[in-house]
Amino acid sequence: MAQKEATVYIIDVGNSMAQQNGGRQKTDLDWAMRYVWDKITSTVALDRKTALVGVLGLRTDGTDNLLDSEDSFQHISVSLPISRVQMPELRKLRSLVKPSNTDDGDAISAIVIAIQMIDNHCKKLQYSKRIILVTNGRSVMDDEDVPQIASKLKEDNIELIIIGVDFDDPLYGYKEEDKDETKAHNEQIFESLARACNGVYGTMAQAIDELSIPRIKPVRPVHSYKGFLTLGNPEEYDSAMAVDVERYPRISVARPPTASQFVVRSDMAPGESSTPSSSMFPNGSGEGAQNQDGLAAVKNARTYQISDEEAPGGKRDVEREELAKGYEYGRTAVHIAESDENVTTYETRKGLDIIGFVPREKYQRYMGMSKTNVIIAQKTNDKASMALSSFVHSLYELDSYAIARFVRVDNSKPQILLLAPSIEPGFECLTDVELPFAEDIRSYRFPPLDRVITVSGKTVKEHRNLPNNDLMNAMSDYVDSMDLSTFGRDDEGQPTEYMPLEDTYSPTLHRVNQVIRWRAIHPNDEIPPVPEIFIKYSNPPDELIQKAQRSLDAMLAAGGVKRVPPKALHGRKRGRDVPKPLSGLNVTELLGRERRTRISPDNAIPEFKQLLAAAEDVTTIQDATQQMAAIVQSLIRYSVGDSGYGRAVEAIRVMREELVDLEEPECFNAFLRELKRMLLAGELGGERREMWWLIRVNKLGLVDKRACHVSSVDPEDAKAFLSA
Repeated sequence: MAQKEATVYIIDVGNSMAQQNGGRQKTDLDWAMRYVWDKITSTVALDRKTALVGVLGLRTDGTDNLLDSEDSFQHISVSLPISRVQMPELRKLRSLVKPSNTDDGDAISAIVIAIQMIDNHCKKLQYSKRIILVTNGRSVMDDEDVPQIASKLKEDNIELIIIGVDFDDPLYGYKEEDKDETKAHNEQIFESLARACNGVYGTMAQAIDELSIPRIKPVRPVHSYKGFLTLGNPEEYDSAMAVDVERYPRISVARPPTASQFVVRSDMAPGESSTPSSSMFPNGSGEGAQNQDGLAAVKNARTYQISDEEAPGGKRDVEREELAKGYEYGRTAVHIAESDENVTTYETRKGLDIIGFVPREKYQRYMGMSKTNVIIAQKTNDKASMALSSFVHSLYELDSYAIARFVRVDNSKPQILLLAPSIEPGFECLTDVELPFAEDIRSYRFPPLDRVITVSGKTVKEHRNLPNNDLMNAMSDYVDSMDLSTFGRDDEGQPTEYMPLEDTYSPTLHRVNQVIRWRAIHPNDEIPPVPEIFIKYSNPPDELIQKAQRSLDAMLAAGGVKRVPPKALHGRKRGRDVPKPLSGLNVTELLGRERRTRISPDNAIPEFKQLLAAAEDVTTIQDATQQMAAIVQSLIRYSVGDSGYGRAVEAIRVMREELVDLEEPECFNAFLRELKRMLLAGELGGERREMWWLIRVNKLGLVDKRACHVSSVDPEDAKAFLSA
């Protein structure tokens, strides 16, 4: 079970927090709340019942706390009691955090109230307790009881974190100029209190800068196997080995949260808001996920049908219980009754049995098929720990791996595992990875890269398709010059790894989480840019590129690499050489045919394509488009019912494809805009909205930038045009 947490945030909302200082475009409160919102939304995202949050307002207009009868505790209000925070509480809290009209309120007294809130809720239970104070330190404080408060914090094991707006911090390198005496004195009080209770004291600038650094979510280990690791059969032989072990995942892909599907509710009046979701993430477990801001969750229903000539429509619904299982055998299905299903089940017994050993150099790394796991001795079992340690050291000293047959539970499919010894200071284990069966291996033969084998079987070592020694040496030097293993620098300026694993974060995972947290608090604001730490390793560092430029030039010279002139930006069809017959004769001239300039309505599509294929300038393309547009309008205008709609839709589709190939999207877009206007206005023989519906169904909308790079239409505008 996850550890219980109780965190109380003390937020200074005094009138002075509405000022803009330090050259910032935001108020001190808005700037400080970036830190607070990030912390609270991270807690909400955990969706844990044991992660509790409380919020205390400092320097509020009113007073609402446990000790409000005393004068020293005025202008302090409990905005949120210690509880589990979800989206309703988060949005309510957002509406409460606003600058007040007073600067009265003692931050030290607020810490006392926060301690009282934690004591009342946590009592003597095992909690991870924390108080976070966010203030600009511009109010008058009474520091008489600071030693007693520090002693109480240490006694109750409560961590105190004080983050100040524009507080001086020599370690971070920040100092506010022209600081007033009250704030300077308060900073000294806060720093002495944090030092006395072993807390944290820092400036808000550092806290904001560190928000972009992702926080790795701790994962509670869950075993995938508990049982014996055996060598031999312990039931038959006394000399067989059987060790109580446990298996845990070592590496597992961390995936971003997935979005659920919702539809806009039709039973809500304009401007009405439904019950907000209780979960921050779209696939949250709260009931509010079924009813989120005018959205209704989509429920899937599955039906089964069989052919039945007597049923309406030739199909009849059947219940799932009426179905039977069948296995494909060629083009037919072989039915196996439930009573015989045990025939298809391979009977196995749970276990992890060693079946052999292999030298380490015989194992090929590509044979690993799964994520890695660790196998450790059973906890609190000293005998098992000693036995597994001996086995691990034996494998390590013999430079060997063990091969084991693994069955997770009874009657599950067996797996073949490779067990490798892992010895670290204070920790010994076996690391396992799944190996393939014979059917899992895909053996493909490809031509070698270091030699050319001719048709006659002769091996050629020097060939125009093979690199020579100069090119190999140049490439080797270039690879060495791009080495990242020593490009970084540590705190002492010594070479170190540029891209350590612990500092390499998944951009997709953390960016999605960052955007979700931002949207939870700022539903209408612009999404912040991607933090630099996410894209730091997307490209090689500039200094390294400059350093390796000489080696790159030498490699290009050795390989004879030459720049290819860029292709002209014209249509894929325009300017294409027309295929000529082998005789070299002009068939059109021999047949005495004139160059086509008009398109016949009876053979519109082929003649439109022929006219475009012979077009030599844009004027011809525009003329062909206008002729085709007139034919489409004629098909719609004189259509009896929807009899001509099919030909019109096909003509529009061909127009779109051909004009996209010629990179003339504006011709088609102008035609489609005019056609939509005429259809909706009833200018093509009356009510023809069904034709526009067919255009939408066939997705024959405007040509946007994704379909053709020279288009001036954005994808959003094209989507809006087609759906309107």
